[in-house]
Amino acid sequence: MTAASPAAIARAFVTARQQATGFSDYPGPIPPSLADGYAIQAEALALVDAPVGGWKVGRVPAPLVERFGADRLAGPIFTPTIHALTPDATGLVFAQGFGAAEAEFLLRIGQAPDPTQTSFTLEEAAALVDAVHIGLEIASSPFTGINEHGPAVTVSDFGNNNGLLIGAAVPDWQSLAFAEIDISLSIDGVVAGTGRAVSFPDGPIGSVRFLLENLAARGIRLQPGAWISTGAVTGVHEVRVGQTVVADFGPLGTAHCVIRPQAAA
Repeated sequence: MTAASPAAIARAFVTARQQATGFSDYPGPIPPSLADGYAIQAEALALVDAPVGGWKVGRVPAPLVERFGADRLAGPIFTPTIHALTPDATGLVFAQGFGAAEAEFLLRIGQAPDPTQTSFTLEEAAALVDAVHIGLEIASSPFTGINEHGPAVTVSDFGNNNGLLIGAAVPDWQSLAFAEIDISLSIDGVVAGTGRAVSFPDGPIGSVRFLLENLAARGIRLQPGAWISTGAVTGVHEVRVGQTVVADFGPLGTAHCVIRPQAAA
């Protein structure tokens, strides 16, 4: 493709999302750094009227951490795509693009951070959280290769997010024992991955701290009630329309959905 500005790349992604279409070539030069990816994300945010109701935090693959200077990345989750889990829950993916489901712990912000604070300890990050729930992140993008070109590309399209399904609350979450629970995710009854949240650097609270510092550096205020999807515990599992996803959080319950195609806005 011919060279395109960050604004043009952002418009291509937002238009494709609104029209529920897909494409196989990145709509411009590949952003070389996370800063470039976030610049495109900022342009895209300005084109969307829906409010941001939360943020997803994803992992940067270990071999790329040194190159990109971060072990996590962030993307917005728009309020209309955040839903409580119901018996007939659906996860919406761009059928002509990329789609995946991820088992995650979802942490809710109860108190806004100090707007002048730019760095946080784990204790300070945890103090801003007022609830933890189990759930599913629906990772989807119109770009079929969203996860094949590095984290800056992922960042550029809203972190590859297309929704959040919020399950049961985690009791006594302050003990952080939930991070030690074995979790599995199955697609059509076949286990696709297993894991524990404790495997993340500094666990789910480390994802909260990362997001607080990331947003502070970008001049974005995190509001009370915002949800943070803290990272794929069992991995990023590609899904197709019609498949059934079940995440088993052991004693905390299950989170499930059927994958359906995203409709045009």
